[in-house]
Amino acid sequence: MSTQNIAAPRSPHLGHRRNRVNLEKWGWIYMRASGVLLVVLIFGHLFYNLVFPGKVSILDWAFVAGKLANPFWIVWDSLLLWLALIHGANGMRTLVNDYAHGRFRTALLWALGASTVVLLVLGSLVLWTFDPCLAPTENAELIALCAAG
Repeated sequence: MSTQNIAAPRSPHLGHRRNRVNLEKWGWIYMRASGVLLVVLIFGHLFYNLVFPGKVSILDWAFVAGKLANPFWIVWDSLLLWLALIHGANGMRTLVNDYAHGRFRTALLWALGASTVVLLVLGSLVLWTFDPCLAPTENAELIALCAAG
């Protein structure tokens, strides 16, 4: 009878595992950090769109066009888009890892990754290439903005 020493569960006994990045740990850290940033971004977005104008009925094409003419709001909304989509995709990845197995799990993870990339690309294109002067409007401020540019 030979006795073998069994390493403690968290000891670095496997040499090939020492150099690997712990993606689960970084995913967990991302969820906490992005959650805090998302609270700030979402409440700022809601305040500017709902409280600042005074009434919801003012939200129209001209309001959005004026907002997206300002680079500050383009960056703000881009951060909101990227953080929220990746935060949600990471949460869905966790659910898929917990409840799906085998090829079905692989297919779901690929579909989740592909849909996340498509939505990030389309959303970023909308935010960064938005031209408020393409649509006809009767708003005097927007007409002046388009005439100046």
